[in-house]
Amino acid sequence: MENRRLAVLCSHLRPVGRGSSSGSASASARLSTSGCSFGSSDDDRGGKNKQRSRDPGDRRSSAEDCVFCRIIRGESPAFKLYEDEKCLCILDSNPLSHGHSLIIPKSHYSSLEATPPDVVAAMCSKVPFIGSAIMRAAGCDSFNLLVNNGAAAGQVIFHTHIHIIPRKARDCLWTSESLRRRPLNFNQDASRLVNHVKEELSNMSNVSNDSKGQEPTLS
Repeated sequence: MENRRLAVLCSHLRPVGRGSSSGSASASARLSTSGCSFGSSDDDRGGKNKQRSRDPGDRRSSAEDCVFCRIIRGESPAFKLYEDEKCLCILDSNPLSHGHSLIIPKSHYSSLEATPPDVVAAMCSKVPFIGSAIMRAAGCDSFNLLVNNGAAAGQVIFHTHIHIIPRKARDCLWTSESLRRRPLNFNQDASRLVNHVKEELSNMSNVSNDSKGQEPTLS
């Protein structure tokens, strides 16, 4: 659903215009380019795959039809930049900037909160390494790190992925950067929000620790 994704992104974005597996890699896999002829992104999907991948309820069915899973299985082409035993980095097929890439886990998880912490950690731990290489290759010195988590946030393919979006000075990519930000009001509304978030964190921690037979660790 390219139009849906762009509609969501354009609320704070000014557009700048518009394989097969290369073999298993070791844990210390290196950056490389594959011979694949296409990239892959949230946008570039067939109607059937988009509709079915939007349903996070059936993990098996989603993984079966998910375009990222097909790329991981070697059934669909992509420009692969990096690969190890837990994650893969590919070029986005509808980039917002030169070098726009996606880090995706090799196992299918429909959203960030459904992704195990060790998998999230594995993905995030590669960001400085991959991001630095992409910046040098793209001739820039900055990048945005972005996760569209949930339909309202612009997620179209329900397979967790992290965007690395290279940036250059005055590229005017995000129109929100020209807007003045309002200072936080230290009032009752903010206090209620903080207390509510802490309560939710405590509840989630208690449930998690109860399932492990451990004491809560949040303070």
